[in-house]
Amino acid sequence: MSTGLQLIGNNYSGEGANTFRAFNPRLQEWIATEFREATSKEIDQALELASKAFPVAKKITPANRAKFLHAITEEIMALGDELLNTAANETGLPLARLQGERDRTTGQLKLFADLIAEGSWVNARINTGTPDTRQMQIPLGVIGIFGASNFPLAFSVAGGDTAAALAAGCTVVFKAHPAHPHTSHLVGTAIIAAAKRTGMPEGIFSLIHGASNETGQYLAAHPAVAALAFTGSFRGGKALYETATRRPTPIPVYAEMGSVNPVFFLPGILAEKGNELAAQFLQSVTLGVGQFCTNPGLFLTVGKAAELVDQLKDKIAGQQAGYMLTSGILKAYQEGISQLKKEGAELIGAAPEAAHQANAHLLQVSVGQALAKPEICGEVFGPSSVHITASGKEELYRFASSLEGQLTATIHGTTADLEEYAPLIDILREKAGRLIINGFPTGVAVNHSMVHGGPWPACTPAAGTSVGTMAIYRFCRPVCFQDFPEFLLPDELKNGNPMGIWRFLNGDFTKATC
Repeated sequence: MSTGLQLIGNNYSGEGANTFRAFNPRLQEWIATEFREATSKEIDQALELASKAFPVAKKITPANRAKFLHAITEEIMALGDELLNTAANETGLPLARLQGERDRTTGQLKLFADLIAEGSWVNARINTGTPDTRQMQIPLGVIGIFGASNFPLAFSVAGGDTAAALAAGCTVVFKAHPAHPHTSHLVGTAIIAAAKRTGMPEGIFSLIHGASNETGQYLAAHPAVAALAFTGSFRGGKALYETATRRPTPIPVYAEMGSVNPVFFLPGILAEKGNELAAQFLQSVTLGVGQFCTNPGLFLTVGKAAELVDQLKDKIAGQQAGYMLTSGILKAYQEGISQLKKEGAELIGAAPEAAHQANAHLLQVSVGQALAKPEICGEVFGPSSVHITASGKEELYRFASSLEGQLTATIHGTTADLEEYAPLIDILREKAGRLIINGFPTGVAVNHSMVHGGPWPACTPAAGTSVGTMAIYRFCRPVCFQDFPEFLLPDELKNGNPMGIWRFLNGDFTKATC
């Protein structure tokens, strides 16, 4: 009975007259349950609850916030096969992929729980001179988060953005992606159940639905929201960014908007391992039907590359087509391939076609063509990649220098290659958030040192990450307490260091007392 409604704090709400349904891409049929689009009144209610909950949430001890995150993992796991089967019906993704994604989701929650329980993440800095100044990170407030289409669990309701925001002490109003509303509803109920179990204030989390742009825009413009997090298309992210910066009080937007993730194959390693690299590269391009923001949409070679091209052409002919997440994504992919051909890209090879599915494509242009028509180097979301051929080292550097901001950039080379082409690393360091040597960009490790971000237009702003524990700093700000008496200081900054955390005390990292 409650399915299809908003989760406004601890209550269900279904005031909206506009409805939408999810689509099963494998069966090519609409799923029966209708979801109601959130009204402006319902969004107001969710944000009012979140605003009232924040003064309580920000003072919850790190230990109790960690218990909340652990409880969310337990409630998600308690959903069992229902969650996996629901996500499979809405996305067409195989159960094995979804099981792995569920593990990543719960792993992220546990990682943040451990981070805040230890406590040093607040970056406490103390100078005991005159004046006495003490600094630490504090939570921003109410965070509006938008779910991604391509990760119905790990970048969705209980994904990395939500985990980071709750860990920081913020409250969250989450807009579910309309491609998987049933999955989102299940996970939303798990978060609410965990909040009740662990004594969190009502409003620490709410879930709203909406298939129209107006729902997201209303959330982005609302004065109660302190920051936004978004994973999706460049157009969607830029629209939210523009709305947020035009507000009377502008707010930060942490938008991950896509990337072509160029892969550079240097001559020496192609001579040694060309066949192996061709197979691995094609696997990276087609993984998940190419529906990863780290999908390698461009690959570059210097000089002769006929052998690599022949190997790729042979191997792609044996690839199977696959179902994409939505019919809209499939249509955009097919239109993107057609546009590349119109712009002069030569087809290297393609996988066999199949009804209602996406088949892999490899195309080719020269550096000269790519520089003359930069649109050739734009993202085509799906299982395709464009081969850029460079005649020599300087042309390769010129193309690398022309690249827009990227999530990743990869170089394959022998030791001799890497020494000879060392300037390429310097160029790409300014272009990407993650540099990879002799690997592939698909697959993002969730750990303390990962960066999943990059310069515009991959992300906004570049100084952040949406994966890994550093993601928590998007939802915080530093505050300095000057000449405060001991009893007024937060525990993290007190002389006796009652939390036993690492602090930057008078220029040295230490757990010592002041």
